[in-house]
Amino acid sequence: KGSEEDDFGVVNVEDLNKQIDQFTGSIAAVVVPITAITLLVGGIVVMNIMLVSVTERTFEIGLRKAVGATRKQILMQFQIESGMLCAFGGLIGLLTAYGAVQLITALAGITMTITIGYVLLSLIVSTVIGMIFGIYPAFKAARLDPIIALTKTT
Repeated sequence: KGSEEDDFGVVNVEDLNKQIDQFTGSIAAVVVPITAITLLVGGIVVMNIMLVSVTERTFEIGLRKAVGATRKQILMQFQIESGMLCAFGGLIGLLTAYGAVQLITALAGITMTITIGYVLLSLIVSTVIGMIFGIYPAFKAARLDPIIALTKTT
């Protein structure tokens, strides 16, 4: 009847989509700078780990150069090591994210997925970060003089 109070509601899907877009945009505005800072700090940590590795393996590097290894080979060795170190870190991060997604899906009933595109993106980014921040330690290792490196013991 016309005199009764309405017991239904109307939902405009476009307004709901705008609210969701605004909400996810706000989250992205906070998460992206935090992620960038985290990648920078992680890269610095990888560089320090690789510098320690170069320092501890000075004798090995000198021995390899003494038996004929070129600068390029030494450089490539340490670039691969730093890239693999970060790729494994990215893989551990993916496994952690997968566990979190499964937990959220089970507890909150919100269906979440991790697509293959994001898996590849995360592995590529983590590997590239490792290789970028591994350049300086690799150059330091490649520039070692074999005679001086063989006389040093740590």
